[in-house]
Amino acid sequence: MRNRQEHSIATSQQPDSIAGRIVGIAALGVVGAAALASVAAAALTVKVARQVVTPPRTKDEDLRVLAVAPSTITVTATKDSLLPGRYGLWFDGGDGHARIGAIVDSTATTVTRELTSVDFGVLGAGAKARLSGWYYLGPKELGYEFEDVAIDTELGAAPAWLIPAEEETGRWVIQVHGRAVRRSETLRAVPVFREAGYTSLLVSYRNDGDAPGSEDNRYGLGDVEWRDVDAAIRFARQRGATDIVLMGWSMGGAIVLQTATRSLHADLIRGIVLDSPVIDWASVLGFQGAEMRLPVAASKAVLAVIGNTWGRRLTGQAESIDLRRLDFVARADELVQPILLMHSDDDGYVPATSSHALADARPDIVTFDAFAVARHTKLWNYDAPRWNLDIAAFLMTISTEATDDVE
Repeated sequence: MRNRQEHSIATSQQPDSIAGRIVGIAALGVVGAAALASVAAAALTVKVARQVVTPPRTKDEDLRVLAVAPSTITVTATKDSLLPGRYGLWFDGGDGHARIGAIVDSTATTVTRELTSVDFGVLGAGAKARLSGWYYLGPKELGYEFEDVAIDTELGAAPAWLIPAEEETGRWVIQVHGRAVRRSETLRAVPVFREAGYTSLLVSYRNDGDAPGSEDNRYGLGDVEWRDVDAAIRFARQRGATDIVLMGWSMGGAIVLQTATRSLHADLIRGIVLDSPVIDWASVLGFQGAEMRLPVAASKAVLAVIGNTWGRRLTGQAESIDLRRLDFVARADELVQPILLMHSDDDGYVPATSSHALADARPDIVTFDAFAVARHTKLWNYDAPRWNLDIAAFLMTISTEATDDVE
């Protein structure tokens, strides 16, 4: 009887015991899956953080060339390729460049535009391409005299283009290009400044592919690049500049704002012009993280990695980045020079929210023109007359203010 009872008890407990083991194994599986998920999330965070601070070797080519005729080109339709205006078109991994103009026809999936020129490379159906705000490739195309000069920076000689005013006035503009592009981006601005009597200095800065690289070959997002722009101001002063306007495009805007607040030559800075600028990196990286469908926590982790000393081993940075110092919504009260700010609400890369916030915080010094449909750093391409008028009016205003101060 006892044996039967023991067997009965053992039999009745056996399913529970098996269930317990299954639960235990499942629990280990859950813990393992969670651990793997954590590892994957950490790896993704580090990957994105490295991408933020590392100059890219290649660029995404999101367009496919569908057809090429003597005077037209058909490409896949995107928000950028459907923009009115004139643009550059890089193709074949940067081995080719063309220029395109007005839209001739479009469907839900394709757009046909005027083909203005093929500057180099063989353009044919099937090529991968990307639209660019660069329209001019070099200063020769503008038809003005220019000089290749070198700016003496702490890392060595950084090449720049100097395009003198028709008559010497002492007024200079220093043009600072954006992330992952070069000084050709800023050539579009030379004519309007020259008409206002400005000498243009189009500069390069560390790790942009033209200027000397830093030892870590990492971007500082403006937190270190401003030193090269400050060296450019010193160069301009030595060449006779008495009034300087700083103009920054995209990340160049962040660099310019750092220069304006940290320069040893700030007494020369009379105004600032910003095109699609980075005003606050936290909002930019948060926006881009959302576009990549990263969890909010992952986007915040990216900021922590690039902004703290312990993250340098993960990203290869020589110095962590002071993201609070790069937030000019929070630092709006520290700005003193007049600012012309131009940004499109559909930017798609650097959200215009911080530009709106800065304009709201400092209406006393900020003149803000919010475009509706011009995408990132393509405001000139989309509506050159409006863009030029904005700058010409701003330069007239600060010139008048300077005259009043003298009187």
